[in-house]
Amino acid sequence: MSHTPDTRPGREDEAADNVTESIADGVDEEVVESNRRLYTGWQLILFSILAIVYSTFHLVSLNVYPMETWSFRIVHIAGALVLGYGLYAGTRFADDDRQRSATWMTWASYAMLLPALYALIQVLFMQREISGGAMRIAPHIEAWHYGYPLIVATVAGILLSWGYRQVRMRLSPADLVLMVCAVAVAGYLLVIFNTPLRASTGTPFAPMGISYAAIAGSLLILELTRRVAGLALVVISAIFLVYVFAGPYLPGFLGYPGLSVGRFFSQVYTDAGILGPTTAVSSTYIILFIIFAAFLQASKVGDYFVNFAFAAAGRARGGPAKVAIFASGLMGMINGTSAGNVVSTGSLTIPLMKKVGYPGRSAGAIEAAASTGGQIMPPIMGAGAFIMAEITGIPYTEIAVAAVIPAILYFVSIYFMVDLEAARKGMRGMRKEEIPLFSKLAKQVYLFAPIIILIVALFMGYSVIRAGTLATASAAVVSWISPHKMGIRAILRALQLAGNMSIQIIAVCACAGLIVGVISLTGVGARFSSLLLGLAGFSQLLALFFAMCISILLGMGMPTTAAYAVAASVVAPGLINIGIQPLVAHFFVFYFAVVSAITPPVALASYAAAGISGDNAMGTSVASFKVGLAAFIVPFMFFYSPAMLLEGSWLQILRVGVTATLGIVLLASTVQAWYFGPVKAWMRVVMLIGALCMIYGGIYSDIAGLAIGGALFLMQRGRHGGGAKPATSTG
Repeated sequence: MSHTPDTRPGREDEAADNVTESIADGVDEEVVESNRRLYTGWQLILFSILAIVYSTFHLVSLNVYPMETWSFRIVHIAGALVLGYGLYAGTRFADDDRQRSATWMTWASYAMLLPALYALIQVLFMQREISGGAMRIAPHIEAWHYGYPLIVATVAGILLSWGYRQVRMRLSPADLVLMVCAVAVAGYLLVIFNTPLRASTGTPFAPMGISYAAIAGSLLILELTRRVAGLALVVISAIFLVYVFAGPYLPGFLGYPGLSVGRFFSQVYTDAGILGPTTAVSSTYIILFIIFAAFLQASKVGDYFVNFAFAAAGRARGGPAKVAIFASGLMGMINGTSAGNVVSTGSLTIPLMKKVGYPGRSAGAIEAAASTGGQIMPPIMGAGAFIMAEITGIPYTEIAVAAVIPAILYFVSIYFMVDLEAARKGMRGMRKEEIPLFSKLAKQVYLFAPIIILIVALFMGYSVIRAGTLATASAAVVSWISPHKMGIRAILRALQLAGNMSIQIIAVCACAGLIVGVISLTGVGARFSSLLLGLAGFSQLLALFFAMCISILLGMGMPTTAAYAVAASVVAPGLINIGIQPLVAHFFVFYFAVVSAITPPVALASYAAAGISGDNAMGTSVASFKVGLAAFIVPFMFFYSPAMLLEGSWLQILRVGVTATLGIVLLASTVQAWYFGPVKAWMRVVMLIGALCMIYGGIYSDIAGLAIGGALFLMQRGRHGGGAKPATSTG
């Protein structure tokens, strides 16, 4: 990774040139999960082709040959289910032949292929009947020849997959059953939703076959979500589903008249639920930016981002921690998942932070907080901005612009948390020979071109889809003048990688759509809004605090996209009803959904970082909460100072932006007990008051905060004569 200079006489010039050209290697490598299959031979070729076809299908449908909306979304989900069950096992793999499943489980799994295939064949017969002029399918045929076999095969396939232990490079027959069931669900829905029967969903006249398909489809989505994203989202979804049928028996504001099984499930697999806003976004913007990210990975741009950050900030005190801020912010913006970003960049930055003096807990916390911040960094903002645009109707570019100042405040906060801790502990930066040579990396600055093209295209008025496609194409073109030229094989590899990478986020979005469907069909969101309205009668601040707690609670253990989608359905309408502007309300909810990844007790990003740093998971989550503290304050600033979201005159925006930044610096000093030297307990209390005054954003509070900051600055300068010296060299 780095070279030690030879200090023998006559070798100084050679040592000066002997610097690391690249410290990051493998940041762009695909992360392989513990339950992910690693195929060989014809199975590898088959699933590679499926992933390439899946990615290509989206590019063609979005840019060349558009499909009918519902049909496109049904195929989008079905493709992810087929790929997901092919690539992710339902349980851990057998270590040796003795742990492999009993023969009866294999035969039972193959037996379940019969009803699954039978249901699929019946879809073909139904298609022929509808094409022949039939108005609808006979109910007994839908039930006995399609619905019952499909549900039996789906339930049995899921149960068998939980106990089926196998080697890592082979597809289990239980998962093959689930792949066939996914195709049967999609096939039936495509047949029925392309007839006038589509208008009958949610009424007593809806074909029961829709409900059978929706029940099986929901089970398949929940099981795949468990495999790729853990149990948290599945448990929350199950609670909401139970509420659908238990709601009529609940007291108070939770009670509602109730829905029958047929009426609910005939609607939940439509644009009122699973095919609604979350799948609309995953099937357009998210899949497109996953393809973009895959092309960047294939051209090794991620490695370049990290090397560039090391060259720019590596020599500053606590250098690797500052590198983590920049590199993780850039990578997290693109890949759309906090925990995934921690795994990719943290495996490099966390060991280096420990090397220069950060404890394992601090190193993990800094990486978790920085990776989480990538989700709020424009222009891509993970995927949350696209869902926000879809739900609110506010143009995407307006959302991206509004996110600029809050994102700056968040990263300024983390930067000063890191810098002040390094100053307090006397940490050094990395030596010149330990980091890449900036002058060499500057010659490859053209690798930033795809990101710049994306931003320029968006603000020139191109649609998000067209801008994303241009950026993807530019990533391939730019690679032709880089050391990692993309040929046909590399492009196919990028498409395959995109297909594989998309499975998790599509499953999560579909599962979130299930929850959104429950909220919209039962009206629980409206009742929650009335509760917030009642609280606001006492205090708007109390209502905001309650909304914050619910947003974090809903987001715990969930990926950012799902967390925001659910919170936006439950909490945001209530905030709008108490008089908060839609953009402010949704940003408020979005921020807390994002920071749930670093909020104890369930903090996915912090847990991932603790796994790398070797420290206690709960301790790391508490430390990352402290490092990312600004993110818990900034959303309240939206409410009290809308200029934070660039709403107001330029003078207001400038004043609020500058004073809020200074307030954030004072807040970091309060937390780290270091300003221009060590800070006593009473000074920390005064600094906290000054920080909150400037963060509040009023003119008089700003003046008071500036006065406090200035007075403390003069006291520190007088006491320490220009600032306390760190205990060791700053490198």
